[in-house]
Amino acid sequence: MWLYLAALVGLYYLLRWYRERQVVSDLRDKYVFITGCDSGFGNLLARQLDLRGLRVLAACLTEKGAEQLRDQTSDRLETVILDVTKTESISAATEWVKERVGDRGGSSPTLG
Repeated sequence: MWLYLAALVGLYYLLRWYRERQVVSDLRDKYVFITGCDSGFGNLLARQLDLRGLRVLAACLTEKGAEQLRDQTSDRLETVILDVTKTESISAATEWVKERVGDRGGSSPTLG
């Protein structure tokens, strides 16, 4: 019984060590698009990823929210106004992202 428990604990720590060793390289070349960046989790995530060196494309509902976010972050973070309830706003934001990322980005269900 104790042998099984020790094996499981050992396996857990081995998997944990392996996951911690995985690192995304060249973060400065990576883009992340985040919606809901005026406040809350979206805002926090945008600021944290900017601190880690990623290029953040942050979608905010209001110009005031976008301005506050730009004031708190580096030049790597760019903002766009996006109302996800309006088709024309989504289309404009999609084009805005394509202009910035170009052929360096992958495809996704919403932007592909």
